[in-house]
Amino acid sequence: MERAEYDLMDAAEDRMWWYRALHARALDALARLRPPPGRLLDAGCGTGGFLTHLHRAWPDLPAAGLEYCPAAAARARAKSGLPVVAGSVNAMPFAGESFSSVISLDVLCHAAVEPRAALAEMLRVLRPGGVLLLNLPAFDWLHSAHDIRVQNVRRFTARTAAGLLREAGLVQVRSHYWNSLLLPLMVLQRKIIARGPHGPSDVGRYPTWLDRGLHAVTGLERLLAARGLPLPAGGSVLATGRRP
Repeated sequence: MERAEYDLMDAAEDRMWWYRALHARALDALARLRPPPGRLLDAGCGTGGFLTHLHRAWPDLPAAGLEYCPAAAARARAKSGLPVVAGSVNAMPFAGESFSSVISLDVLCHAAVEPRAALAEMLRVLRPGGVLLLNLPAFDWLHSAHDIRVQNVRRFTARTAAGLLREAGLVQVRSHYWNSLLLPLMVLQRKIIARGPHGPSDVGRYPTWLDRGLHAVTGLERLLAARGLPLPAGGSVLATGRRP
């Protein structure tokens, strides 16, 4: 990503509604998978916000991070107090079968990532029976100035995400949309209000009332998801699978 985007992420990921919602949904999904004993890897951990929450949620499981940008890796190391290695998800600097769980949030979408190579590496470092969890931006038609700022070059559907995981050799594959209730506002912001290529990133400081309101909507959707309500579309895709 652009260096300025790492600065925005570092400042916002502990309080901004989007990151709080993303981290909650990822932790929910991982809990449902019941991660087996062993090491956890946040592959593409950015400046360390989710890695910190991951360790708090499973303090008995050792966790580590991998981040492409060395400066961001250093920030993640300082923020989380955990080992973070600078390197690429396309060729991970880890031995095979090193981890019981791999989590990768909004990484396969980046220009520097080759999705099939990255998934092959994730499978390689997973132990048999280990679990993989991905979050991905949804729908190519939602590509916007924000994607340009963070160097997203691809977006996914639930079907294409599931297909990639099955093609990589994972089993028990599931994928679904989330951030669905706010999708109309997302379309309005990206396609009407700031539809040009030179708009700002979506990451930043929101007025308190707006941030709380948006987060409340994601909380309502989280409750609906916990009750098994399927949602046909959303701004993001969560996909999971297990190494056989």
